[in-house]
Amino acid sequence: MKFKENQTPKKLRGGYYTPNNLAHYLSRWVAEISPSRILEPSCGDGAFFQPLAEALTSHANLTAIELDEVEAAKAVENSTNLSGLTIDVKCTDFLEWYLFLSNRKPNFDAVVGNPPFVRYQYLGSAAQAYAEKIFQSFGLKFTRHTNAWVPFVVSSLSLLRAGGRLAMVLPSEILHVLHAQSLRSFLGHQCKKLTIIDPEEIWFSGTLQGAILLMAEKKEFVEQESEGVGVVKTTGEAFLSKVDPFVFAETKYLNGKTVEGKWTRALLNAKELDLYEKVTAHEDVHLFSDIASVDVGIVTGANRFFLVDDATVRQYALEQWAHPMFGRSEHCPGVLYDDRQHQSNTERGLPTNFLWFDVHSQKDLNSKARKYIRLGESQDLNTRYKCRIRSPWYKVPSVYSTPVGMLKRSHNYPRLILNSANALTTDTAYRISTEVDAKKLVYSFVNSFTALSAELEGRHYGGGVLELVPSEIEKLRVPIPRGIRPAIKSLDSSVRSREQEETLKMQDQKILSRLGLSPAEIATLHGAWLKLRNRRQRNGENN
Repeated sequence: MKFKENQTPKKLRGGYYTPNNLAHYLSRWVAEISPSRILEPSCGDGAFFQPLAEALTSHANLTAIELDEVEAAKAVENSTNLSGLTIDVKCTDFLEWYLFLSNRKPNFDAVVGNPPFVRYQYLGSAAQAYAEKIFQSFGLKFTRHTNAWVPFVVSSLSLLRAGGRLAMVLPSEILHVLHAQSLRSFLGHQCKKLTIIDPEEIWFSGTLQGAILLMAEKKEFVEQESEGVGVVKTTGEAFLSKVDPFVFAETKYLNGKTVEGKWTRALLNAKELDLYEKVTAHEDVHLFSDIASVDVGIVTGANRFFLVDDATVRQYALEQWAHPMFGRSEHCPGVLYDDRQHQSNTERGLPTNFLWFDVHSQKDLNSKARKYIRLGESQDLNTRYKCRIRSPWYKVPSVYSTPVGMLKRSHNYPRLILNSANALTTDTAYRISTEVDAKKLVYSFVNSFTALSAELEGRHYGGGVLELVPSEIEKLRVPIPRGIRPAIKSLDSSVRSREQEETLKMQDQKILSRLGLSPAEIATLHGAWLKLRNRRQRNGENN
């Protein structure tokens, strides 16, 4: 978990300012509609002022908001001597300013900017309340996992007149994170066209956060049909010299499922998307939630205390309460967790024992075990939230194993783990109960189609690691061809020893070909997965 006190002042206020070339690009686009009233909800030191002044062909008034007093003072200084642009810099919280506006009618012609990238947990209590109130005012689902830029975009769009343009620098996670789903739906309902400039590079140095340009055109009237969302892939700066027709005339826009859910579908071309839908409809392809259920692993509240190596078990005579467990990628290099793998982990000194003190009091423990409990209390573990709400604090609830496990995060593609050792797992992994043969599920799960499904349904942050939560896993598509004979040990060996792409291609021939797909169709699915994986990992190959 990331704590507020460990973050830099720059990160806490989301102070990553727009590069000059991007500000000019977005300014030229909004200037095409000759706006007379422009809003910039988080102006910083005024990075958009000069670009707007140079792009506009007629006089305009710019309302610029900035919370930080020092940056607002710089903005005021940079707002003078700009012909054709009158700037009113307001030093205040934009969300507060918006909520207490006497007139919140949509009367701005354009909105530009780079709203702060600040997690909800890092906001002050007042700002948190403002954010929640804005969600409520539009009937949007609120979550404490949100980020400051989300209510900024919602409020800004509501102030934009019909037919107006919104041009913003936003984190690339807008395409896929769950906390932005209400915003994506809001944009899809309000806008006739949504264009995303998606770069291969990371624009903001010193961060792992990818960014995109969102260029949205608001509907002329409520009933106007939306064209949907389109993604323009870019490499380098060549796109900066082009706006129209490059951006709109040559971009494929997708509506329906794409706008209703995650926008990652818009990263696929029409051929890839049609093939994905075709395979999804196959009778041997299953929605994960139809054939299995997902539960989080055991929540201990203090994993380092409850997960220990053999040496600790011997030191404190904990054998009676020690149970085999896995929960990290280093525990599970393949798709099989059996006694042999468990023994290998033990010999490497990994924490392979889960301590389940299934007792009513310390009187039921031996003296060395009681000493271990006191060791935990000397570290104040009993005061941690998850520990202090249970009695006794060292008796962890919901302890059970399932035939299949799955790690929360993956580098290339997710895989299921056949838990033949009946081992327990903590909340670094999921517990999977299945209505189909466990071996068939684990074996069939490794293929390019399911891997592509995971890219479309999952999310990633800085560093490019793919993460799936239970609700996303439930939406995955898994082909289980009839008559398939799962060669688990062979797959396990391949995952451990081969290149990941090589294993996937091998499985494609064994799984996807049984669905009647041609070699060309299988190659298309593999290429689509590779494209999205490379985008996530910021790997330019095969994009």
